Amino acid sequence: MHGFMIGTLKQAKRVIVIVVGFTILIIGIVLIVLPGPATLVIPLGLAILATEFVWARRLLIRFKREARRLKNTISRKMQNNARQHTS
Repeated sequence: MHGFMIGTLKQAKRVIVIVVGFTILIIGIVLIVLPGPATLVIPLGLAILATEFVWARRLLIRFKREARRLKNTISRKMQNNARQHTS
C-alpha cells in the first residue's frame, strides 16, 4: 500500500507539472501576438516542462543561447553607435 501511494503521488506531481508547464507555455505563445512579456513567460513554461521532458530542456537551452546572442549583438551595435557619436 505504501509503495502504491508513493507511485501515485509521483504521478500526480508529474501531471501537475505537465499541466502547469503547458498552460504557462501556451499563455507565453499567446503573448507573442497580444501585449505582454512573452519572452519571459515562454522560458518559464519551458523551464517547468524541462523538469519532465528532454525536448523542453533542449528548447530552453536553445532559447537561452539565442537570447544571449541577441543581447551580444545589441550590445555591440550600441557600443559602435556610441563610438560614432563621440568621434
